[in-house]
Amino acid sequence: MRGWWQEIAGLVLPVACAGCGRPRTELCEECAAGAAAGPRRVRPAPEPAGLPVVHAAAPYENAVRAMLLAHKERGALGLAGVLGGALAAAVRAGAGHPGERGPLLLVPVPSTRRATAVRGHDPVRRIAAAAAAELRRGGTSARALAVLRQRRAVADQAGLGARERQANLAGALVVADGGRRLLDGGRVVLVDDLLTTGASLAEAARAVREVAEVGAGRAARATSDTSAGTGGADDTGEGAPDGLRAAVVAASPSAFEINRN
Repeated sequence: MRGWWQEIAGLVLPVACAGCGRPRTELCEECAAGAAAGPRRVRPAPEPAGLPVVHAAAPYENAVRAMLLAHKERGALGLAGVLGGALAAAVRAGAGHPGERGPLLLVPVPSTRRATAVRGHDPVRRIAAAAAAELRRGGTSARALAVLRQRRAVADQAGLGARERQANLAGALVVADGGRRLLDGGRVVLVDDLLTTGASLAEAARAVREVAEVGAGRAARATSDTSAGTGGADDTGEGAPDGLRAAVVAASPSAFEINRN
């Protein structure tokens, strides 16, 4: 009902660009192009343990910030295509070599049930589906798999610092029943709309690694411990030793400054 009403309202109410406010267009060409101007690796500071290598399409500022907020909080669902295209660009930037085995499996970080009910949609899941479609149009085998679930309630992240967010989310996510089977045979890329402290992606990575360890068994764990250390991102930026990667539409501007000592 909500989506139907928004489509009708768009026909009779004045339209302005979601990024810059320019009248008579839902999204101008400049703002659309700026959403994926230059995907790069990003790193929050401090970097939470277990965070995979993350690539972002753009800094979280100006038009990109306005578009993400319009899509997430104000139900501008028509922006999902552009934001999905930006996420697809970030996925490509960090997906590794094209010859690696299996399709790209885009696993969105889930919204809470309360947030989904209030907004009327799960924004990250919608963007992930649009990104997978964009990747397929470009010839890359890709699927969006919403296999992560929240197994306990968490507090609102707004206003929490990095350590508080990590404590709030620790152990909160789990791969749904049957999810491990779906994740087998592909290259998993965790996706979110925004990276700030990295706590959400680190917790998502923990949940995915947990089921991977159970499936691989004791021998695979021993091999991983010997060759990969803790299983986090390596120093070269070429991807985590366990193959897990992550991508977001936007990250805080400071996270783009990765070449710091």
